[in-house]
Amino acid sequence: MRHKDPELMKEIMRYVERFYNGRGRMPSTAEIAKALRVAKSTAYTYLVAMDKEGMLSYQNGEIRADYMNRSGSWADAPVVGFVPCGELTAEEENIEMRAKLPTALFGEGPFFILHAKGDSMEDEGIEEGDLLVIRKNPSPEVGDLVIALDEENMNTLKRYGGIDHKTGKAILQYRNKAMYGDKKILVKELTSQGVVSYVIKKK
Repeated sequence: MRHKDPELMKEIMRYVERFYNGRGRMPSTAEIAKALRVAKSTAYTYLVAMDKEGMLSYQNGEIRADYMNRSGSWADAPVVGFVPCGELTAEEENIEMRAKLPTALFGEGPFFILHAKGDSMEDEGIEEGDLLVIRKNPSPEVGDLVIALDEENMNTLKRYGGIDHKTGKAILQYRNKAMYGDKKILVKELTSQGVVSYVIKKK
């Protein structure tokens, strides 16, 4: 069997988990193919490969995965408004609603959810109106997408770029090369409100 794209395998796995947690059943091969815009034969060969690698079970056209047998548990995630993906702006935490996230897919949390606003993260596939599932207050690693706080307690969504060797400051990078080039924000000390765990597309 030809080498399989690991990223497509991950996309299939994420789609299968979301589908199962949302509808209580596994998707068909045709539904996977349609959702991911691949041929049905491609979806089939990937599912066979994923079965061989132990990522899921695919027998007689039916998918099974270990999380199907877990007891249903949910993580509470308040939806708290918008986070700017452009210039830094002040935002007040205002809980719009509370969502329940299946821990089989999202993990234990704690989480909160924000609406993305602005265009500076488009190279990361984040567009205005997307929902961002944020895991609270982890210690971010270089390359993580963080909700960062500046010294005046204003927040923004940016990519953590590590420490600037010349100034010793933390680097917050814009991720829209066409619009912003290599623009970045330097902060004396990185205060992370959380790290983007999942992006739920607006469409």
